[in-house]
Parts: sequence; C-alpha cells; structure tokens
Amino acid sequence: MLIDWFTVGAQVLNFLVLVALMKRFLYVPILHAIDAREARVAAALADAAADKAEAKAQRDEFQRKNEELAQQSAALLSQARDAAQAERQRLREETWQAVAALRAKHREALRHEARHLGQALARRTQDEVFAIARKALLDLGSTSLEERICEVFIRRLHELDDQAKRALGEALKTATVPPLVRSACELPADQRAAIQRALAGMFAADIHLRFEMAPELISGIELTTHGHKLAWSIADYLAALEKAVTELLDERATPESTPESTPESTPESTPESTSP
Repeated sequence: MLIDWFTVGAQVLNFLVLVALMKRFLYVPILHAIDAREARVAAALADAAADKAEAKAQRDEFQRKNEELAQQSAALLSQARDAAQAERQRLREETWQAVAALRAKHREALRHEARHLGQALARRTQDEVFAIARKALLDLGSTSLEERICEVFIRRLHELDDQAKRALGEALKTATVPPLVRSACELPADQRAAIQRALAGMFAADIHLRFEMAPELISGIELTTHGHKLAWSIADYLAALEKAVTELLDERATPESTPESTPESTPESTPESTSP
C-alpha cells in the first residue's frame, strides 16, 4: 500500500494548525477561565472564612456583652434589693421614732393637763380658804378685839427700830396734811387718844391725826403719812400666807427639764401595739 505523504503532511499540518488554533482560542482561555474561577473561588472561600471569623468574633462579643449585661443586671438587682432593705429599715426606724415622739408628747400632754388641773384645784382651794378666813375674821370682829388690835399697834410703834423711827419721824415732820389712821371698825375716842399719845411720846411733838374706816383691812390699823405707811392687821398675815402658797404652787408648776428618753435601737420585728 502506497502512502500519500502529501496527504499525511497536509493532515499533520492541519492537525498542528488545529492544535495551535485550539491552544490559542480554546485551551488558553479555558485555562484562564479556570484560573479566574479558582481565584474567585479562593477569594470567595477567603471571604467566607473572614465572614466566619467575623461572625465568630461577633458571637463572642455578643456572649461577652450578654455576660456583662447579666452581671450588671445582677449587681443592679442586688443594689436595688439592698436599697429597698435600707429604705424599709429607715422607714421603720422613722415610724418608731414618730410613734415614740407621739407617745412622749401624749404623756407630756397628760402630765401637763394633770399638773394644770392640780394647780387650778389648789388655787381654787386656796382662794376659798382665804376667802372663808377673811369672812370669818370679819364676822368675828368685836370691840374687845379692836381694843386688843389697838394695843398691838401701839406696841408695834414702840418696838420700831431706830431707822424705822427716824423714817417715820421724818415723814411726820414733812407731812403737809395730818397723818391718816385707817381701821376696820371705827375706833373709840380713848383708842384714838392712845394712838396720838404714843406718837407724841415717841417724837416729842403734838401730832394731829385723821381717822377713817377701812373694812378691807380685816381687823387691823394702818398709819400713812407723806408716802410712809405703818400697818398691822390680820389681813397682812393672810396676804403673806397667800403669797407663800402661790410661790409654792408656781414652783411646782415649773415644767421638768428632764428630756424624754428615746430608744437607742429599733426592733426588727413589728411589736404589738401598747397604749401609752
């Protein structure tokens, strides 16, 4: 069999041209496309890995923030619980203090009312006693009693000390009007004369006296001249006694200075209510 080398050569040439064309227009673009695809796949895989890493980082951050939020929530809850407990304790203490103050005020009001009631009763009793004493002395006044009072008054004149005598003598000398003698009952002439003689003997002078009645003296005699007064009466004793009793009542009426004791601590449990 004869070989047609021209045909063989043409076929070889065609094959080579076909290979060259395929390499030029098919194989190289395919390789480039494959490389490009691999590059895109690698880039996509890298992006996916980056996204995965970022997602993991975000998830870790989210978990960390959740843990921090849980811790903060627990801390805030604990603080709120402690604050509520402290506020409840404060309100409880304030309530107990207010109750203690109210009880102390109520007790003080009761003591004050009792004290004032006692004072009013004592003063009323005092007034009634002195009124009865004055009325009884006024009703018991008699001539013999007035004579005895005149004798006591003259004795009191003689018993004056030197300073009182000088003061009375100076008042009698400088008086522009006759001295006034007041008595609960009208003095008889002999008693008037006795008083004048006593004054004349004490000061060696002729002294003219004026006499008038003063029932409010209650068995007594009073001598007044130029702003100077010398008096003696049972009413003076009653007035002195009344003044002493009034001062005693005023001393007892003075409020106590001892402060009310306050509880140092407040019990945790709610106690039973007690009347003050």
